[in-house]
Amino acid sequence: MTGRLPWVLLGGLVLVQISYPLTGGGARAVVTVVTVALGFATSVSHALLTRGARTAALLVAVTAGGGFAVEALGVATTLPFGEYAYSGELGPRVAGVPVVVPLAWTWMAWPAWLAAVRVVRSRPARVALATVGLAAWDLFLDPQMVAAGYWTWADPHPALPGVPDVPIGNYLGWLAVALVMMLLLGVADRTGTRRGDTPMYALYLWTYVASILAHAVFLELPGTGSALWGALGMGLLAAPLAWSLREAPP
Repeated sequence: MTGRLPWVLLGGLVLVQISYPLTGGGARAVVTVVTVALGFATSVSHALLTRGARTAALLVAVTAGGGFAVEALGVATTLPFGEYAYSGELGPRVAGVPVVVPLAWTWMAWPAWLAAVRVVRSRPARVALATVGLAAWDLFLDPQMVAAGYWTWADPHPALPGVPDVPIGNYLGWLAVALVMMLLLGVADRTGTRRGDTPMYALYLWTYVASILAHAVFLELPGTGSALWGALGMGLLAAPLAWSLREAPP
């Protein structure tokens, strides 16, 4: 059962995410928190089962710990994302940051890293591609969460065409943070690709495809561009990952 745990958690994540467009208000906030918790558990359990306790602990320290630190810095100083504030809808906050938010960094950082490890061989290329793979997720995440009222920007300009409520500077901040995280994950995980990494490939590709569909069809967003920008951004990693999986995973 333990080897199947990431698959079981991923299945639960998919089911909960499917329910997101069907909910609203407080129920949608609950779905969001449960989704993040399941994503976190999926990635951490996979790291623990395939790389061991040390790597799993480092993953949490770098991404959840680092994510909290940078989010608290951002709320307090506007760096590196710009001036923004969280509402109270995502549950308890510490230093102005909902406790659940740092877990989201872990959720997507690990599959982004492992996807890059599979796609390219050199460590600098892996770090660069994983950085883009993680940061590009925010092209979906921020427009969706801002529309839901979970956080807001004091001045969302300049913004990407079709995505009016999120400043471009936020995405640049994500790139900077993602780069540091991937450099550290590159030190923490030197094992290369493993057969058991398939659940993380599935997690990354599911997030990519489901996000495009949700933003293009199911979510009522103020702009029309997030589906396109997210598809282009995450596609830089998702497309070569999907191509690589034409062959059986190693």
